[in-house]
Amino acid sequence: LQLVESGGGSVQAVGSLRLSCAASRFTARMGWFRQASGKARDGITRIYTIGAGGNTFYADSVKGRFTISRNSAKSTLDLQMNSLKPEDTAMYYCAAESSSSNCRRGIYTYWGQGTQVTVSS
Repeated sequence: LQLVESGGGSVQAVGSLRLSCAASRFTARMGWFRQASGKARDGITRIYTIGAGGNTFYADSVKGRFTISRNSAKSTLDLQMNSLKPEDTAMYYCAAESSSSNCRRGIYTYWGQGTQVTVSS
């Protein structure tokens, strides 16, 4: 399984960006993580693409501003980011997992290379 992110860039605060993750296939669970410089990587959103009806989860830090979705026609996992804040500056990673046991344990096996998002005040 290959994951390739795109869409990162620089934007001013309150602006928007849309990230895409091109996936060779969808898996049971896919998500977006981010890692700011000097900080741990955090999961910010995930979607169950198989079996759970597209259920989504958002971290409090992005709830109401970010939207995760899958585009079956383009085979992409997208992240629409609105009302961006300087604290959203980070490297953003797409991740995927197909094993049900790993999904239950919160483990992601497949990762993209990341795309940088920089938000200036």
